[in-house]
Amino acid sequence: MLKNKIKLIVSCDGGAASGKTTGAKLISKRYKLNFLSSGLLYRYASYLLIKYAPQNKILFLRKKFISLNYKKISKINLQSENINSLVSKIAKQKKIRDILKKYQINFAKKYNKVCIEGRDISYAILPNADVKFFFKCSLDVASKRRWKELKKLHKGIKFVKVKKSLKIRNFTDQNRRHNPLKKVTDAVLIRTDILSKKAMVAKMSKEIDKKLITKYGRNFKTRQK
Repeated sequence: MLKNKIKLIVSCDGGAASGKTTGAKLISKRYKLNFLSSGLLYRYASYLLIKYAPQNKILFLRKKFISLNYKKISKINLQSENINSLVSKIAKQKKIRDILKKYQINFAKKYNKVCIEGRDISYAILPNADVKFFFKCSLDVASKRRWKELKKLHKGIKFVKVKKSLKIRNFTDQNRRHNPLKKVTDAVLIRTDILSKKAMVAKMSKEIDKKLITKYGRNFKTRQK
């Protein structure tokens, strides 16, 4: 666990089902960081638009995100075909991205210890993050991972459909006009189709510890025993 006065900002980017959420959550737990998933924000925005169908989407979302309690939305089931279909579409809209970007930046400013995961975090949200990670995974492994997740909610869902959906989503994210998915030069690559979960955490921890020692000296203990 980090000492209270220590500042540590971590960003995690990667494509759909690349393992970034799992990695970010495990590191957040290990270092007692305040965790936020930008993907969850976009899913929640999609959920709201589907549920209320507002005439003025931008004004509606702006009001909703002013007083949004992140912990509350993390308990809502936001996995559905309709949300999956809408989320990549609204992610391309600059005005909606700006609303969610502002929320994420304000979230990061509230805490000294933060980990945010998404697709443009390392250059659009936390460009000055202490440690940046970029998660990569083969389409086959990512598809199997997502398929297993979705089968718990939709037993009849086909693997081929999930794989096609992921391929389209990643292509859309990488080629959108505003804030596309990309690896920044100073991000550490994490290959989750090669590394085990334990090895992934070990690699991430090594990079974080190295940064903390650089900032606070070799005698600094990053975690309490």
